Amino acid sequence: MCGRLDINRSICQVVSDTLGIKFSTSTNNNLCPSEVVSTIIKPPSGFQQLNTQWGIKTSWSKNLLINAQSETISTKKTFQQSFATRRCLVPCSGWYEWRLEGKNKVKYRFTHSNNEPLYMAGIWYENDEHQLVTLTTTPNPKCATFHKRMPVLILPENIDYWFNANIDELPPLLKAVDQGIVNISVD
Repeated sequence: MCGRLDINRSICQVVSDTLGIKFSTSTNNNLCPSEVVSTIIKPPSGFQQLNTQWGIKTSWSKNLLINAQSETISTKKTFQQSFATRRCLVPCSGWYEWRLEGKNKVKYRFTHSNNEPLYMAGIWYENDEHQLVTLTTTPNPKCATFHKRMPVLILPENIDYWFNANIDELPPLLKAVDQGIVNISVD
């Protein structure tokens, strides 16, 4: 999955109504790694917003880690603890992928087919500042023509399960959503 998100503050009311909290974010139609991302967490007191920095720096990588593969997240030491205890959601308007077409790179925007917010699965870290890693999975057929990975998207009806289930109960949510949920357009 490419490292660009589309965040439009128009999603705030829907997210707030869905979760029963006051969610607020700024519009950023090209949110990049290392920038601040508004996420949702669920401590025992209920849903709340947590602003995080997208990406973590590890001792073993020169690059900022922004994504984790859902297939190995529960076994990789870097991600295990956060996956077990600090799951989050990234409400967004969409994400971007680029595809080489002829000699040109064409930018595509992936959104919800009903213009609803998407809820990307993530894990967060409690360091000097809160940090975020998003989860990716093998893409559905529609998205596979653009990239070999896609974000793990949690449907609204599965949000409570995402936060409350044990990690061994989560594999059904770590797969690609039905391709009918995703709309793709040239940006």
